[in-house]
Amino acid sequence: MEVVLALGIGVLTASGVWLILRPRTFQLVLGLSLLSYAVNLFIYAMGRLRVDAPPIVGADGTVDPAALTDPLPQALVLTAIVISFAMTALLLVVILASRGLTGTDHVDGDDE
Repeated sequence: MEVVLALGIGVLTASGVWLILRPRTFQLVLGLSLLSYAVNLFIYAMGRLRVDAPPIVGADGTVDPAALTDPLPQALVLTAIVISFAMTALLLVVILASRGLTGTDHVDGDDE
């Protein structure tokens, strides 16, 4: 499970960096989104990966702190998802305004 998660985070990070280095604005937005997804998965994984663990209390009513998952990374990721959605919407509006003013969607200003 940990290997699959690590590979997924690595693929998302590599794809995000590759897209950020592309010259067009839409690819830049997709790259930033992929990087934010990779960071969210990384933060979520810091809360310990547990399969079939009770979220708060076990079925028998006893509380075992070693069997619980940490809720703080989950709350941080939920907040990060909301913030990244708002920032992506703002970035798209700025990119549309920039394209309307300049007539091109290149990041560096070249008109290839």
